[in-house]
Amino acid sequence: MNPTKSWSWIGMLAALVLLCSLGEAFAYGVTVRRNIEYAAHDGTKLYGDLYHPVARERRPLPVVPVVIAVHGGGWKSGTKDSYEHWGRYLAEAGLAVFAIDYRLKTPEHKTYPAAVYDVRAAVQFVRAHASSLAVEPDGIVLMGDGAGAHLTALVALADAEPQFSSQYKNDPDAGTAADVKADVGFYGMYDLAAQWQHDQVVRPLNQVTEKFLGSQPMADRHLYFEASPLSYTTTGKNKPAFLIIYGTSDEVVDATQQSQPFEAALRQAQFFARKIEIPSVGHYWVADPFSDPASPNAYIAPRLLRFLEKILQSNNSPPS
Repeated sequence: MNPTKSWSWIGMLAALVLLCSLGEAFAYGVTVRRNIEYAAHDGTKLYGDLYHPVARERRPLPVVPVVIAVHGGGWKSGTKDSYEHWGRYLAEAGLAVFAIDYRLKTPEHKTYPAAVYDVRAAVQFVRAHASSLAVEPDGIVLMGDGAGAHLTALVALADAEPQFSSQYKNDPDAGTAADVKADVGFYGMYDLAAQWQHDQVVRPLNQVTEKFLGSQPMADRHLYFEASPLSYTTTGKNKPAFLIIYGTSDEVVDATQQSQPFEAALRQAQFFARKIEIPSVGHYWVADPFSDPASPNAYIAPRLLRFLEKILQSNNSPPS
């Protein structure tokens, strides 16, 4: 990421906010459980890392809300390790984070809808095993960046649709609900037909959307519609809340084609939707350490916490 100078003053201010105003809120230490198996699909075992707050006075672990974090990478690369910094930050603030891996695109195989099923299974696993994980089964939030934001938004909006719920009936947690309280998306891809068009100009040698779906939109427009979170922004599905985060200079995922119309569609369908727009910032920064003054993470962090606090305090309906 190469942010312009206009970002530097925001970054310095954010660092002060993060260190001063939130210092007293972080009353927890962090314990990390690595490589918890949450599902096995088609012979592939799927794992997640659990970051959990622990009382500094060594009291028993509290039961807390949980954020399921899904990495980006164009559906073909990336690992759960990219949420190491967010995992520790949110756990110190009193939230658990379950950062997961999912099946990635290979030269031989597309991963749609397999990756959607993997994220859905992670939600089911966390809810079904809430007691042993020391998390609240009704306090589940999804969070993802790039391709991960696409997957989390799709599960948050369309988890019960037949194309995303008819397989893997033999999963141990297949009968568990996969609904969530909220979704947080960093520079996500929400309209895959628009992203395909964007890729033709910006990265014609890296057709990630086409490779993910296994087809061009000219061959199967319904597939692109079905796989796009934007298609499910209807009043009948407006229970989860959304926080949409993006930079205005993203060269990989154009916010004017993705985040902005997605947020507008959510609001039209009466979702509780908020945004964090960051001037002159591009792609690829979610994995940055919070100490990096060039990263937007320190600016975003307290705002994201306030959003989650408001959502998770609303037990039965979205806040006004």
